[in-house]
Amino acid sequence: MSRSGEILAELRQVVFNNQRWLDSVLPPLIFVLINAVFGLGIALISALVAASLIAFYRIVLQQPWRNALGGIAAVLFAGLVAKLVGGAEGYFLPGILSGVLTVLVSLVSIILKQPLVAWTSFLTRRWPLPWYWHPKVRPAYSEVTFVWALFFALRTFFQYALFQRQSVGALGIVQLLTGWPALILLLVASYLYGTWRLKKLGGPSVDEFIAGQPPPWKGQQRGF
Repeated sequence: MSRSGEILAELRQVVFNNQRWLDSVLPPLIFVLINAVFGLGIALISALVAASLIAFYRIVLQQPWRNALGGIAAVLFAGLVAKLVGGAEGYFLPGILSGVLTVLVSLVSIILKQPLVAWTSFLTRRWPLPWYWHPKVRPAYSEVTFVWALFFALRTFFQYALFQRQSVGALGIVQLLTGWPALILLLVASYLYGTWRLKKLGGPSVDEFIAGQPPPWKGQQRGF
């Protein structure tokens, strides 16, 4: 398989199979467009209707209930915050706070030598967890986790600056551009760097680790 085919296969497994991008893209986009014309109240109702339709779509496809209800809960919570703040910019405040939490968790996980990206890989691939903590494997995941922390820190900084200015339209644009489009690019860059770094570190592949093979190792050839 070519390198581009390998990357597409990985993206299909990690991103496109669960279609979580619908939950994060469609309701905010509808909220911003409707708010600009009809105001906060109708915008919140429209975003909730969009989230409900996505939930119905997931139920029809027999996708997990947690995914179906998560989008509705997120819109309801964002709407409640917007009402409490008293402005449409409040709709984006939960996302800003989530960004801050992601940065903190990422940095703490690196300090604890259990990088967050390793955990996300483990939840997706179910490779043996001790493999990720191997001294010739863990540095690759720590470095990628730091890059993710930097990305979320920059995104959160710009979002908070726009929140302070009550720039609802700009907040929506930033959320859309730094949402799945930017995350897909980040996933590709993380995969390319991560697989390259694993080879440079010279650690065991998952199969070699499971088999208890001694060095020298061939190393992980695909997947991160």
